[in-house]
Amino acid sequence: MAVSPPDYVQNPMADPRVLTLLDGLKAWPGPLLNSHKSARQLFHHLVFLADIGLSTGTPEINDICTKLLASFGQDGIPTLNMNIGEGHGGNGEPVAAWALCDAPNTLYGLAKLGCTDQRIPAAVDRLAGYCQPNGFGCVVSASLGSWHGPGRKQDPCPYATLIMLKLLLLYGDRYSSAIAYSAGSLLDLWADSRSRHPYIFYMGTDFRKLKLPFIWYDILHVCEVLSQVPGLASDSRLQEMFALIKTKETADAYIPESVYQPFKDWDFGQKKAVSSYMAWRINIIEERLKS
Repeated sequence: MAVSPPDYVQNPMADPRVLTLLDGLKAWPGPLLNSHKSARQLFHHLVFLADIGLSTGTPEINDICTKLLASFGQDGIPTLNMNIGEGHGGNGEPVAAWALCDAPNTLYGLAKLGCTDQRIPAAVDRLAGYCQPNGFGCVVSASLGSWHGPGRKQDPCPYATLIMLKLLLLYGDRYSSAIAYSAGSLLDLWADSRSRHPYIFYMGTDFRKLKLPFIWYDILHVCEVLSQVPGLASDSRLQEMFALIKTKETADAYIPESVYQPFKDWDFGQKKAVSSYMAWRINIIEERLKS
């Protein structure tokens, strides 16, 4: 049974909260990056707006795309303002840089919004080249020096693998091998969730809580992405993940189990009532897994 999207998806430009997020993107690249998980980061706002259907048909979006494209570095990858301390391999100074846990989000947002600048697929192609048989590892721009996430270099970074897979799925068969490697890596991590925690990414209690929008490494985000991979709908590991989501359905719909405070004014930003956006997103996943 189809679930209707909330009003701010059907008519986003009529919602003042959407307009506030749009206005905030004018400050791109935003504050100094100190946490990729922070829901205050503008690249997460960009992805959310793209996911609820905004596009370059809106004049404000065109202006924002122009600003984002200006942030592409000499290597052709979009950058953010970062500061990595000397104790972590950086130089302790603000620098324009990128990591595989942020650039794919920016590129996904631009592509999903319908921006057709050729710098976008060129950047996607370059990032796709970092794929290994176990997915994507911790990769950063040269400007970050020797900085590296808290894990072994040969391990996949679950979050980088997730958002790279999400990005590559926009381009279909062109990246079929990288898509297969990334999907397999995420499914294997679920199967081995009790023993494997690369880069300190767990699939435990917090991972299994229902949470939106799609920002970090959690069960809804993983299922949202994996459910788009061709031929994967019947995979027992993916079906097991989604079955866990379904056990959380109430008589009315789904109630968020964890929230991001910057989105507290949205229906998915509270833990006391059902969320129409969450019900809609889960229904989309369910319909994909039926095919």
